Amino acid sequence: MSDNGRLHSPTAAIAQKHFIEDVGLLFETVGFPRMAGRVLGWLLISDPPHQSPTELAEILQASKGSISTMTRLLEQIGLIERISLPGERRDYFRIKPNAWTELTSRRLAQITAFREVATRGLALMGSDQPQLCDRLQEMHDIHAFFEAELPRLIEQWETRHATPIPS
Repeated sequence: MSDNGRLHSPTAAIAQKHFIEDVGLLFETVGFPRMAGRVLGWLLISDPPHQSPTELAEILQASKGSISTMTRLLEQIGLIERISLPGERRDYFRIKPNAWTELTSRRLAQITAFREVATRGLALMGSDQPQLCDRLQEMHDIHAFFEAELPRLIEQWETRHATPIPS
């Protein structure tokens, strides 16, 4: 590895670039800026795991302004965190520990909100024309299902994640 985390092999460097772009495209499909996904993609594979804004701009060939905006967005959604290192004056970014668990837990609140809206819609429609309620009923039922099951899955994940895997 070189100092900025890139592999020396040209094949590995190309694979890294493809990975970064794939994460960027994935982020774009769920409504986030592609550059935010590219920042996240690099932070997922970088060595060291913390990167300065200047390093991110250089590796991703992006402006410092774009990096600043995207890191702020990623901090707000809880996927990365800003850190400082002893004896250094600049800040770094890294993937926040347990970011994915926290993000999934926050999704539960969104699922509950969707279920509650569907419940209100069903009450509004009444039972006079049940065929008109099918759309709302499906919305309600799937969100109620995930609202009930997701906490159990998160608990199972936390239990499994906390248990050391035997070698």
